[in-house]
Amino acid sequence: MGIIDFKATKCKHCYKCVRNCEVKAIMIKDGRAEIMEDKCILCGKCLQICPQSAKTLNSDLNRVREFVLRGDKVVVSIAPSYMGLLKYKTLGQVKAALKKLGFLDVRETSEGAVLVTEEYTKLLRDGVMENIITTCCPSVNDLIEIYYPQLVPYLAPVVSPMVAHGRLLKREYGQDTKVVFLGPCLAKKKESQDSRHEDCIDGVLNFNDIETWLRDENIVIEECEDEPFDAVDPKVNRLYPVSNGVVSSVLATEGRADGYRKFYVHGTKNCIDLCDSMSRGEIKGCFIEMNNCAGGCIKGPTVEDETISRFKVKLDMEERISKDPVAPKVVARLAEDVAMEKIFEDRSPKEPMPTEEEIQAILRQTGKNSLDDELNCGACGYPTCREKAIAVFQKKAELNMCIPFMHEKAESLSNLVMETSPNVVLIVDKDMKIMEYSKVGEKYFGKTRSEALNMYLYEFIDPVDFQWVYDTHQNIHGKKVTYAEYKTTMLQNIVYIEKQDAVLATFIDITKEEEQAKQDYDKKLETIDLAQKVIHKQMMVAQEIAGLLGETTADTKTTLTRLCSSLLEEGSESEVR
Repeated sequence: MGIIDFKATKCKHCYKCVRNCEVKAIMIKDGRAEIMEDKCILCGKCLQICPQSAKTLNSDLNRVREFVLRGDKVVVSIAPSYMGLLKYKTLGQVKAALKKLGFLDVRETSEGAVLVTEEYTKLLRDGVMENIITTCCPSVNDLIEIYYPQLVPYLAPVVSPMVAHGRLLKREYGQDTKVVFLGPCLAKKKESQDSRHEDCIDGVLNFNDIETWLRDENIVIEECEDEPFDAVDPKVNRLYPVSNGVVSSVLATEGRADGYRKFYVHGTKNCIDLCDSMSRGEIKGCFIEMNNCAGGCIKGPTVEDETISRFKVKLDMEERISKDPVAPKVVARLAEDVAMEKIFEDRSPKEPMPTEEEIQAILRQTGKNSLDDELNCGACGYPTCREKAIAVFQKKAELNMCIPFMHEKAESLSNLVMETSPNVVLIVDKDMKIMEYSKVGEKYFGKTRSEALNMYLYEFIDPVDFQWVYDTHQNIHGKKVTYAEYKTTMLQNIVYIEKQDAVLATFIDITKEEEQAKQDYDKKLETIDLAQKVIHKQMMVAQEIAGLLGETTADTKTTLTRLCSSLLEEGSESEVR
């Protein structure tokens, strides 16, 4: 499971995260965003700017609670930014509140920063490295290892304060101790899982996690007793979270000039600009404090409270924290048996690159047939059409991410339908105001499209069926309607469109079919009438024939009867003789 998850049901065709991701570590698949974990530097920007809250952070809270519930020794390493992010009256109340949750002890990560500062001062005294980039920020480390591997030799080969403190705490409390880091940083979760030091930190919580836990247990920090942090006073090293805090700690600790120019840079874009400059060989002989978060670690990506001002926190911390270095004896005691070296490496992805012909072929698929067609609007998330074409080739982006092209395509298809459809197409809103009207409508209703778009439906046809569909959300299919005033008969299909809260109708002209059907019907009636007349005439003839046959038969009977009688009479006379 990744550190940041996406809710697929909410993420669709937005690209805001791509636009805001400085390293383009987000791919689009089927219109939805997916983080490419091997390219992500966990700056957390996508979490902060997602308009649909489609991205969620996987929390270690339940895992850490389980450590406590089963009776493990659990020690908290709390980042110094707690001084400006949590609400308390005394610092010791924070320690007391956390111990009430079941933690064995609460220690300041700044203790680890003491060791890191010492390592930085050694590198400065040695003067071997051409440039020295601080390695406290895991996002910066990832940025360089993944995207600027040529700068890896400039990374100070030193673990972060969190890792150093994890090793220190396990040395003090035993290797079976569970060390939990508490801070505002998102990238610390990934750093804790790094195979180079994955045995140092057993869980990472942010301040939202801990406030949830305290709330669940009805623990209010400001109501707790004061239990001071008395293990080690990190002094100036508590300034690590504020911009220029590392430089300040080094300057206070080394005590003499070293020949390196020192400056700090914060914010992803500024870090990238600096890396580009260093790659061109423009920066030499510098000690550079680099932090991915604007303003330092004070207000990391997991801090959701918008009322917290990083400027106020910076001023308050700089005013409250001692600028003195930690005594060398204390440093030596802390550093005993704590490994501080870290080897950085080239982790740049080996991605296939398209040929110029392949790039041009992709560009043509989105209507970019010449340089003039390449708007480079950045709507897709990529700064140029060319970079987006390369991303398409690498299967990190999709063709339809080009919003101007899709708009033109949709508009041309819409216009094509509205201009060439033989059927009348009408769309009306809830007030029966015409939203769309196809060109062919003028032929039937005598209204041009420009005229119709300024009219209400009832101004030229009866809207009763449309209103019924809008009110009931039930559709009408194949209803025959005759508009006598327009001498036309239409077959209507009327449907409700939920997304637009509108009603769409198509009118199919069946006037000719109706006229032909009427003509056919009239012919049938005429044929039936003729048939009836023929039958009537035939019946009359039959009756006349029957009458004549009846009279002839009667006459014949009379004549034959007389003949028979005459013959009989003649026979009788012969016998008498």
